[in-house]
Amino acid sequence: MSYENVLVEVDGPVAIVTLNRPKALNALNKATMEELLAIFEGFSENEEVRAAVLTGAGEKAFVAGADITEMVAMGADEALSFAARGHDLGDVLAQIPQVVIAAVNGFALGGGCELAMACDFIYAAEHAKFGQPEVNLGVIPGFGGTQRLARLVGVARAMEMVVTGETLGAAEALRIGLVNRVLPAADLLAGARATANTIAAKGPFAVAAAKRAVRATQEMALADGNRFEMQAFASCFGTLDQKEGMSAFKEKRSPKFQGR
Repeated sequence: MSYENVLVEVDGPVAIVTLNRPKALNALNKATMEELLAIFEGFSENEEVRAAVLTGAGEKAFVAGADITEMVAMGADEALSFAARGHDLGDVLAQIPQVVIAAVNGFALGGGCELAMACDFIYAAEHAKFGQPEVNLGVIPGFGGTQRLARLVGVARAMEMVVTGETLGAAEALRIGLVNRVLPAADLLAGARATANTIAAKGPFAVAAAKRAVRATQEMALADGNRFEMQAFASCFGTLDQKEGMSAFKEKRSPKFQGR
């Protein structure tokens, strides 16, 4: 299926999803968010796709923010609906069984930073920039920025970024734990794709269980999180992937996982 604002390339078990509005610096408008929702919701039912990379077209921007040309005339009710769709997209990225890597190839500001943080982790080009500059427009982050940023870098650092609107370079974003890895721009997509292929080679049931265990327990007490992990661990046993993985280990061969 083709989309107006997003490109999808499936290469074996890995999907590369590219926001394709380079003239608008890949800004998130309503149509683009609906396309992303449809694409990632579709992955949840697609056993062939085992990992995904999300990036932006062009050399300037991953996503420069939400589309201000759409937002400028919004009233409170419309803004609430717009924010809700942004949160829906973040929820889908968190809940699908596939790991999604954000490959940030330039500006990731406002809604772009929020979209990157909603992915499972972030690789950044050396020239990438991150920030939540919404206060410069008289508003605040609306797609989860005040919440995800604080969980990634700590409350005080997130507060400083949100209330000053400051922008961080990739090296500083790496230092504070916002991104996992910084790569030369020419190597960014290849690096993210290589990691996605590494993940795709693992047992899909186990990868999905691991993602659930990490994601679902962040707001739990440690004891509750440990109980969740134990149940997720136990759910892997009796699957074909568990039998195959352990048999392959004993037989000193590469496993052939089926996601079952």
